[in-house]
Amino acid sequence: MPADQSPPVAELPQLIKQWGLELGFQQIGISDTDLSIAEQHLHTWLEKDFHGEMQYMAAHGLKRSRPALLQAGTRSIISVRIDYLPELPAASQQLLNDPAAAFVSRYAMGRDYHKVLRNRLQKLADKITHEIGPFGYRAFVDSAPVLEKAIAEKAGLGWIGKHSNLINRRAGSLFFLGEIYTDLALPSDQSATNHCGQCRACLDICPTQAIVGPYQVDARRCVSYLTIELHGSIPVELRPLLGNRIYGCDDCQLVCPWNKFAKLSAEADFKPRYSLNQTTLIELFAWSEAEFLQKTEGSAIRRIGHLRWLRNIAVALGNGKPTYAATQALMGRLNDDSELLREHISWALQRLDNT
Repeated sequence: MPADQSPPVAELPQLIKQWGLELGFQQIGISDTDLSIAEQHLHTWLEKDFHGEMQYMAAHGLKRSRPALLQAGTRSIISVRIDYLPELPAASQQLLNDPAAAFVSRYAMGRDYHKVLRNRLQKLADKITHEIGPFGYRAFVDSAPVLEKAIAEKAGLGWIGKHSNLINRRAGSLFFLGEIYTDLALPSDQSATNHCGQCRACLDICPTQAIVGPYQVDARRCVSYLTIELHGSIPVELRPLLGNRIYGCDDCQLVCPWNKFAKLSAEADFKPRYSLNQTTLIELFAWSEAEFLQKTEGSAIRRIGHLRWLRNIAVALGNGKPTYAATQALMGRLNDDSELLREHISWALQRLDNT
């Protein structure tokens, strides 16, 4: 299209979706900024202290649920999703069944999704600018107070399931979300409808029973929270329930019947690095801090740091079989400078000794 000839406003939404698909997104939707229902749900969740130590969820006032307060002039939101599944779910289940293996949530095995999506959203915004001229916008990828799942639901990308993740009828739930807040007045897509029905597979499978009711997740019990967000000691009563999960948890998604439609990602950036999809706990526990930093460069895993990485693996080793190799690995770090790590190692050794 000539630079001096912008597309008609009525055609712009369809063009944005076409450009998004060309950039590698699997789906693009558009919503308005009314998140009043999600705002009430958030307030109720916070009032129950389900956010635990995630104080950022309670910060920022109403900016999370009122987009124009976060980005002045926002009138519409472009929501996108991109598949990240690096391997078939059966491979994940096989790992969970092997107590010597290390389970890392499938989304975190490759390159940090924040960078991948942010770069692609910027390209989409640049394309819009090229076609219509300068406009007001700001792109987000899980990087600011944004209710991304509620926005995606309004934009027709899926519905929020009983496990609180977004589910798409044709693609399951194993995908990332991103948004562009814009001052363009774009027509909204039809919101997605809920198709969970009477299913409660996710509630029943949760290893720590963190899904305390349909659409209610107590993060303080969630394995993802315990292994990623929690900075201190993992509650003793929850440690045996973590199994070999050392970074995040996919159980509620792996069991979801809609994920029979999940697509393997074509993105090279989301492929497993350093054999994280087939590595043992003992191998990862041996990583020095320098190795951890080198092997998690550009990865979402790096955010937890070497200490919490070792803390999580120590718990997983304690949940495994009482082998000589496991005991020796733990003993090798028993005199670590960190009291936090020593405490988790001592627990793991005692647990192996009593097994």
